[in-house]
Amino acid sequence: MSEPERKRRWYEVLGPGLVTGAADDDPSGVGTYSQVGAQFGYSLGWTLFFGFPLLASIQAVCAQIGAVTGKGIARNLRQHYPRSLLRVTVLLLLVANVVNIGADLGAMAASVALLLPGNAMAWVVGFGVVSVVLEVWLSYERYAAVLKWTTLSLFAYVAVAFVAHVPVLEALRGLTVPSFSFGKEQAMALVAVFGTTISPYLFFWQAGQEVEEQHRRHVKPLMVSPRQFVGEELARIRLDTLVGMGFSHITAIFIVVATAATLHAHGIREIASAAQAAEALRPIAGDLAFALFALGIVGTGLLAVPILAGSAAYAVSETFDWVEGLDRKPREAKAFYAIIALATAGGMALNLLAIDPMQALYWAAVVNGLLAPPLMVVTMLISRNPRVMHKHVISPWLAFGGWVSTAVMTAVAAVFLLS
Repeated sequence: MSEPERKRRWYEVLGPGLVTGAADDDPSGVGTYSQVGAQFGYSLGWTLFFGFPLLASIQAVCAQIGAVTGKGIARNLRQHYPRSLLRVTVLLLLVANVVNIGADLGAMAASVALLLPGNAMAWVVGFGVVSVVLEVWLSYERYAAVLKWTTLSLFAYVAVAFVAHVPVLEALRGLTVPSFSFGKEQAMALVAVFGTTISPYLFFWQAGQEVEEQHRRHVKPLMVSPRQFVGEELARIRLDTLVGMGFSHITAIFIVVATAATLHAHGIREIASAAQAAEALRPIAGDLAFALFALGIVGTGLLAVPILAGSAAYAVSETFDWVEGLDRKPREAKAFYAIIALATAGGMALNLLAIDPMQALYWAAVVNGLLAPPLMVVTMLISRNPRVMHKHVISPWLAFGGWVSTAVMTAVAAVFLLS
């Protein structure tokens, strides 16, 4: 293989998994990790260290479903399982996504309000409209490529860890040694961390994006592809997923460490506003902390809101067998793009409720954590069903990882409900 071909293959590898991983650190994630770091210091950092293989496993399962069948999760459910299961699954996804969209838009508006005057609801509507317009009229591949650069501002949290006098041994202990008490606050934090990390919309999005990737590259689903090509594609999926989820977790860990070393260390236990969350960046950004924080939140929000709305549109369109796909023109997939607009409008409407934007982010993560387990069970059933996957059912090792991830999320939700 020539050098240009190697470069082309390398860039092709980092596709759906990288975008999905970047979107996982959405405003809901930033808000949740910041709150956990401020409230508990380093003591819950282990949830992210041990959560990485769980997220990577379930996302690899979802990606393989899309790549093998050439269909999203909802369409596979429609063809092979009772319609009642499909409706419940899609309804759970819609609830989680609309709540998440509302929380993300509210946080974006609150962040911009640190720098610019204006009515918060006007900013919510503005960001919502911009997200829909760009997703409908602009190639998402180009849109995501631009926004991924803005999310790099989140790496400012990495810099904080090197200048904020982090007690290294304490931080390492928090990251590697599990500690937990069964109180209500820690139970809520646990489900919030896992909920914002292992979120339902990521499952449907990555499966759908693998299908889009096949359309873009003009290749067939793996179930009807030559064996050598199947092996190469599964290797691509594994690497893409590991890199994407690794990017997500490294950023999340440093957000917890940075807020623990700044906010928690100075007695701030509750993040009640975007301004307080931005204070975590002051050691390296000074008076520019607010601008840096706002840039990161808006960048991740503009990346995540279309993914949240898009994953809902994939699920609903596959449920009713409508034409779907971001590679389609608006006139070709009117219902698909209408769902994107409606889901985003629903998120805007939630901001009319008197809920603090930063607290809304935390509660959105809790909702995701409670709704994820049943959706993960459905995903695992599809991936191991030979009627769906034919001879390409997921490997025993990947199945083990996926079921462990499902069991952990179920246990976390149970701990929260029982506490």
